[in-house]
Amino acid sequence: MSELTATDLRLERTIDASAEEAFDAWTNPEVLRRWWAADPSWVTPVVEVDLRVGGNYRLSMEDPATGTTHTVAGEYREVQRPKRLVYSWCWERSDGQPDEHTSTVTVEFLGEGERTTIVLEHTNLASPESRDRHREGWIACLENLQARGISAGALESQ
Repeated sequence: MSELTATDLRLERTIDASAEEAFDAWTNPEVLRRWWAADPSWVTPVVEVDLRVGGNYRLSMEDPATGTTHTVAGEYREVQRPKRLVYSWCWERSDGQPDEHTSTVTVEFLGEGERTTIVLEHTNLASPESRDRHREGWIACLENLQARGISAGALESQ
């Protein structure tokens, strides 16, 4: 992976799943719907995935207490199942138009049997403050992945 700047972040999390299961949890719409949110109480009402280089994705997370929805979209730049994903990341504004800033997410799945270390880099964020907010969100997403995506038996639907 790359050398980080002030607007980049890197996180690592080891989960109880094979690399194939972890990769599929990151790319299968049914499984993404179960875990992709920045808070354990949030839901994921929109999951669109066209998993191929040049294909697009769109994910929404919603806070049911306030009704606030956050939607991100982008394009897959690299798809190497079960080892690596690279995709662009652009938030949608409340009017549905893309934000002016696009960043890049790289996810590596380092499998060792039935355990996988996920290495996530989110680069070229708009500012150090944005990096810090994204770090908090990604940490919550990774916690949800283990609790609601993998451990909850969510992979059985694949």
